[in-house]
Order: sequence, then structure tokens, then C-alpha cells
Amino acid sequence: MRYRRLLLKLSGEALLGSGQAGGIDPLILNRLATEIAELIANEVQVALVLGGGNLFRGAGLAAAGMDRVAADHMGMLATVMNGLAMQDALQRLGVATRVMSALNIDSVCEHYQRHRALRHLDAGRVLICVAGTGNPLFTTDTAASLRALEIGAELLIKATKVDGIYSADPMTDPTAQLYRHLDYDQVLRENLKVMDTAALVLCRDHQLPLRVMNIYQPGALIKVAAGEDIGSLVEGIHTP
Repeated sequence: MRYRRLLLKLSGEALLGSGQAGGIDPLILNRLATEIAELIANEVQVALVLGGGNLFRGAGLAAAGMDRVAADHMGMLATVMNGLAMQDALQRLGVATRVMSALNIDSVCEHYQRHRALRHLDAGRVLICVAGTGNPLFTTDTAASLRALEIGAELLIKATKVDGIYSADPMTDPTAQLYRHLDYDQVLRENLKVMDTAALVLCRDHQLPLRVMNIYQPGALIKVAAGEDIGSLVEGIHTP
């Protein structure tokens, strides 16, 4: 394996089955857990940050008039549910797993503390980080960048439904161009909607590589860990 420690950002939508309006597809959950277990078997340390959009979207209710802070806290709790589901799937495969929450809910999972998180990773446990940063108005993308830097991940993987970063939405624009390699300044300049700006700037300023890939492609995770050029890679700063 090329990488020793990875952080995988999974949106809530990644846990949805085709045609589902919401919830968790157990077949997709188990397949993802199996691929993560394969990484652990190859001595790759794995942390996950999970979104909650498959269960609850706070932005939509906030737009309809709900208090934004309350809506964001509800969204954080949705990520906890996804984290517990992923933990169960991994543990049924015999993979030691810990869920750590940015919100203090000790009766359900551990409270996130960096030194404990590092100990879990060094012990070969999958670390599942939930509840975002614990603060409203920050996305789980920003939480993924923050946690990746805190744990010293060598690569941040953003799992999506498409094959990488495109010049436009490939679902609606058949002329959209797939970018294989980019620098952070290009992503920000062209507003490519890979992650939110705060998350991208964190990665850029701390020189953390970002790999955007299709999570529905079987075997892609282990290929990325081995160093194969899957999806799109963002790294570095443009030099004129």
C-alpha cells in the first residue's frame, strides 16, 4: 500500500440505494464496510467522516424558515445515526471500530478527542467521526479536512457518485470535461464545487492531497490506497 493512513469522506447520499428518497441501503452499507475491511486487512489505517443528508437536510428546513442553528444540530445527529450503522456493519465483519462524536453524547459513542483518535488508529481500529465539527454553519466537508489534518492523514478521499471532478455537472451537461489532476487554486478559481471553500483552503494551506472518486466503483478504495490513479487528484498550488 502506498498510503498508511487515509481519511474517507462519505456523504449520507453514498449510503442510499438507487431510487431511494432517504434512509440506508443495507446492501450498499455492507459493500462499503467490506471494502473498508479490506483496507484494514492490508494494514491501512482508516478514518471516516460521514454526512447525514440521506436522513436529514438541515439546509432545506433552514431555507423554509427553521432556525439555522437548530437545523444544523439536527443534521449532526443524522450523521451519528449513519456512523452507528457503519460501525455495526464493520463489527459484523470482525473489524474493530470506534465512533467518535464532536457532540458530547457519551451514552451512544465516544466524545472526539485527538489523542484518543490517534490511539484507535494505531491499534488498527476504524475511526468513524460524526457530528461534523460540533459547530453549526460548518459542513461535514470542512469536518473531513479538519479531522484529516488532526490525525495526520496522508490522503483525503472524497467519495462521490461520479468518476471525479468535472468542469460542469456531468449529469446535466454531456460536454463536461473530466479533470484528472488539478491544483487547489484552479479548483477555487473555477468554483468547481468539489468541497466547500473552507474545506479546500484548509487542504491547500496544509498541503493535504485530495482524491475525488466514484465510491460505487467496486474495488476502487483499495486501488487508491495502493497508489493507482483513480478519479481526480487535487494537490499543490499553481505556480505561474
